[in-house]
Amino acid sequence: MRVIPAIDLKDGRCVRLRQGDMAAETVYSEDVPSVARRWQEQGADLIHVVDLNGAVDGEPKNLPQIEAVMKSVSVEVQVGGGIRSIETVRTYLQAGVARVVLGTAALTDRGFLAQACREFPRRILLGLDARDGKVAVKGWTTVSETRAIDLLKELAAHELGAVIYTDIARDGMLSGPNLAALREVVESSSLPVIASGGITRVEDLQAVQAFGPRVEGAIVGKALYDGKLDYAAAVAAIRNR
Repeated sequence: MRVIPAIDLKDGRCVRLRQGDMAAETVYSEDVPSVARRWQEQGADLIHVVDLNGAVDGEPKNLPQIEAVMKSVSVEVQVGGGIRSIETVRTYLQAGVARVVLGTAALTDRGFLAQACREFPRRILLGLDARDGKVAVKGWTTVSETRAIDLLKELAAHELGAVIYTDIARDGMLSGPNLAALREVVESSSLPVIASGGITRVEDLQAVQAFGPRVEGAIVGKALYDGKLDYAAAVAAIRNR
């Protein structure tokens, strides 16, 4: 199982939010490429980057920072946030991004999702962000009436690479993942699953890993930046298990 460090971008800086609230940010660095290099040096083989401004506005807003990250590391990078056109998908993948994450578009524009999966099979990830079990969109500013599990099942026929499941209530709260909801996603998914939201301790990672080989990885953010979790130690614990 991969332990995937997150870099969340807002106004060109590396930040973390509480439960996706754009007004509740903590700034960790203005030198985004140095943050990416740090995770690579500590052993990361995949970095998860989110354009928070883009997620709200519906188009890339931190592209220069993402391009700088791509030039500064040699490991895989996946990007989400505001990707709502095939042109944006092409821009990121042509820049060297390994995979892109579609969240809002997966719910609201099935034609675009289908085109992206046809053009770039297995390089499109489903960003399944849920609050109380229902899909949130537009940078988590709007909660739909669609159940996350139902959307996952509806999109099973597409050539998606994986599903990233985020429980918004746990995100940035250092309270541990929602294991019950994650279990339901893993049991319902024909795709590899990446867990996100609330992962704080090595024990949280081990609990996620215990769901079996369908779990590709776990995204960790605030716990790393606040020093609650040591990245190298976390990777070692997962590998040794």
